[in-house]
Amino acid sequence: MTNATALNATLDALRVIRGRKLKGRVEEVLKTRTHEDFNTFSCEALTLGMEGIPGDLHSGFSRCSGGREPWYPRGTEMCNERQISVLSIEELAVIAGRMEISQLHAGWIGGNISVSGIPSLSLIPPRTRLVFEGGAVVRVDGDNAPCRYAGKSIAKHFREREGLDLLFPKVARRLRGLVGFVERPGVVKAGEEVTAHVPEQWIYDPA
Repeated sequence: MTNATALNATLDALRVIRGRKLKGRVEEVLKTRTHEDFNTFSCEALTLGMEGIPGDLHSGFSRCSGGREPWYPRGTEMCNERQISVLSIEELAVIAGRMEISQLHAGWIGGNISVSGIPSLSLIPPRTRLVFEGGAVVRVDGDNAPCRYAGKSIAKHFREREGLDLLFPKVARRLRGLVGFVERPGVVKAGEEVTAHVPEQWIYDPA
């Protein structure tokens, strides 16, 4: 089989899932109080610039690599694709249920925007554009892997429980929301509509 024949066969067998638009609602907007904070706190409006949220812990055009990027030496300057954290209130409720705690607030794990109404938010693919009613646009980089650091933050609110820091990464996988970067600046407020412009998708399997 020639390379061209093999490629044509692959394309003929490819299952493409069409792009779509999904609408949701912004429930809360949050930001850090200082550049050193991890926890975020509710605010009236969130101003998004090309660098992210001015003054926020994760703002900036670039960032230093960490444990999530083992292919670079730790501390390597790289593009900041993690400016914004977007969480689903439905998924937060599922995580809380799995952890057997009364609630899980977006601010405890550093969320910037909590939304409702978008099914399986954390599974939304990269390249999705989150278009907010006020005009701001966040481009999704991917899902946000849960970590023990966030688990420790949760544990501070339930000091009578042991092991919550380790439990969170186990039960929150593919439920911890999305990270992305600002594609178009603007202001985001609670109560406004958000539309996820999901691109067409396929599974890349060169075998």
